[in-house]
Amino acid sequence: MITTKHLKKILLKYSGEAVAGSAGQGIDPKILHFMSREIKAVVEQNVSVGLVIGGGNLFRGQELNQDGIDRVAGDHMGMLATVMNGIALRDSLERNGIKTRVMSAIPMPGLVEHYDRRRAIHLLDEGFVVIFTAGTGNPFFTTDTAACLRGIEINADLMLKATKVDGVYSDDPKTNPDAVLFDSLSFDEAIQKNLKVMDTTALTLARDNEMNIKVFNYESEGALLGIVKGEEIGTLISNG
Repeated sequence: MITTKHLKKILLKYSGEAVAGSAGQGIDPKILHFMSREIKAVVEQNVSVGLVIGGGNLFRGQELNQDGIDRVAGDHMGMLATVMNGIALRDSLERNGIKTRVMSAIPMPGLVEHYDRRRAIHLLDEGFVVIFTAGTGNPFFTTDTAACLRGIEINADLMLKATKVDGVYSDDPKTNPDAVLFDSLSFDEAIQKNLKVMDTTALTLARDNEMNIKVFNYESEGALLGIVKGEEIGTLISNG
């Protein structure tokens, strides 16, 4: 079981839709405030927090590609959406007393810092929450893949993927009441079962670099802190 003493540094992944609240799009300040309180509770445990946030609440390049927009252009627009979400979350964290920096894989001087691995690690060691935006800086890669990459680069002990369900299920629990919640899975099982927890590129990258992933329900108050304290919450994906 993962315990607090093993978790000195985490990489937390939120989807863009998570910050949209019940509206389904845009940014809900109440959701940002809730997330900030949850993150603050972890920071107060002297755990370093890196964070990746998606941009689907503002723009989804892959979907618009199906309507004729060039995929690369769409993905670039999606990267910009993640920067907007990162700036919004930074504001909320700072208003909750948490030192925060936003880094972008695409240079945006005057708005956010350009991603630099060594500086990111230094900031994390100094107690800053570091929000990584603009994905990997390249089209065709999801923010799940970006989260795995950043988690590996900063030497995180665990990646936490925040979802709206309690973990990884055998099927969609919203449509199948008989869906089974997994306590744990191997990366190979998650890939072979095609459980849609994240894309294959992200899972393979995490598997090959031994970056364990915990999938949990971010809407459950105190769940993030519970995981840090070693409670058996959500689904752990590992090499077994």
